[in-house]
Amino acid sequence: MSDPRELDLVLVGATGFVGRLTAQHLAQHAPAGVRIALAGRSLTRLQRLSRELEGAARDWPLIAVDTTDAAACAELAARTRVVATTVGPYLRLGGPLARACAEAGTHYADLTGEVLFVHRSIAENHATAQRTGARIVHACGFDSVPSDLGVLLCAEAARADGAALGRTALAVRSMKGGFSGGTIDSARTQVDTLRSDPTLKAVGDDPWALAEGGRPPRPPRSSGSGGSGRPGGGASSSGALPSWVPGPVGDLVAKVEKASPVRREQGSDHFTGPFVMAAFNTRVVARSASLLGYGTGFRYREYSDYGSGVKGAVTAGVTSAALLGVLGGLSFPPLRPVVDRVLPKPGEGPSAEAMTSGRFRMEVTAEATNGARYRSTVFAPYDPGYSGTAIMFGEAALALCDDAALPADVAGVLTPATAIGMPLADRLRAHGFALEVDRLPG
Repeated sequence: MSDPRELDLVLVGATGFVGRLTAQHLAQHAPAGVRIALAGRSLTRLQRLSRELEGAARDWPLIAVDTTDAAACAELAARTRVVATTVGPYLRLGGPLARACAEAGTHYADLTGEVLFVHRSIAENHATAQRTGARIVHACGFDSVPSDLGVLLCAEAARADGAALGRTALAVRSMKGGFSGGTIDSARTQVDTLRSDPTLKAVGDDPWALAEGGRPPRPPRSSGSGGSGRPGGGASSSGALPSWVPGPVGDLVAKVEKASPVRREQGSDHFTGPFVMAAFNTRVVARSASLLGYGTGFRYREYSDYGSGVKGAVTAGVTSAALLGVLGGLSFPPLRPVVDRVLPKPGEGPSAEAMTSGRFRMEVTAEATNGARYRSTVFAPYDPGYSGTAIMFGEAALALCDDAALPADVAGVLTPATAIGMPLADRLRAHGFALEVDRLPG
């Protein structure tokens, strides 16, 4: 049956910083025959972008649209099979477009990192999208594709061995690059929303807020290890400092651990601290776990690895303090102007030269119900918040254009792992990403 829609994919917010990078990626890598249009608020800016693109992309249709106009969003969703939008903060600007796509049976992808927006989208759109066949896919960039696919790789490996996942942790082993101004603006909006409506704090604090059915029942406590063998984290049960730490410095390290989120990684001399996107990524992965059935014993967390020795401890402490300071500044009105001056603005980003040095590497370590342990690695030689996100987002959007390659009979408000899954991993591998999984010895 022929598709009556005139377009396959509309990129909304194409003239923003990450939007431009995504448009460039699509211009270079979209298969011939995929009907793509660029959309945004300003037709003049769209025309300027169009002239910068290569080849056939210069002839893509241009659409002026206001994403807060419900009627305009409905008209746009009816014209295309897939909408991919970079327009945020999504809590303020994304609702009408996501709702229009759910009602029209149009697949949708975005770059949100906002728990409150996804929570609202599930409540408003999940049942509608299931009825119309739409895949409403949130978090298709650095938030939260590496986390979601990394855990999926472990889950699939365990499932092949007839097992389910238990305690699972992601470690950010290395990362060079930035977070976009749009991501920062989304954080500002979420902080302001929580301040204006304290009843939403329970949603923000609940690690299972986005999971279907909420928190799963707590699994029975296993005998033997007492949990000390869980992958990737926590201070050692004895609390003893390793022999390489001299007395006064050892006292300082112990104080840092006690007074901050800094911890020694279980089974190594590395020091760990918070990962800035963990509060969102963990909730997206929890939704995947609930929809794909990772197991009732599945528990998940994320952290950053700051290296070994005294240098690792100090780096972890300083970085964690800086992160908490920024978050505190966003939440404390008198400090907001000071913090805003040093953070990137929406639409801002690094130079092309700076992005070429970007990279990230993450490891997911998982225990399974059969006693096996698995480790997946997600690596990319790209700036995580900019060029890397543009590739992940662009490939997620193109994957949604290929219904035949997607998991069958899936619809609703979904995640990258549930809506696309392994086809997205394969697409990213074709662009230099490494996504691998191994069963650990022992």
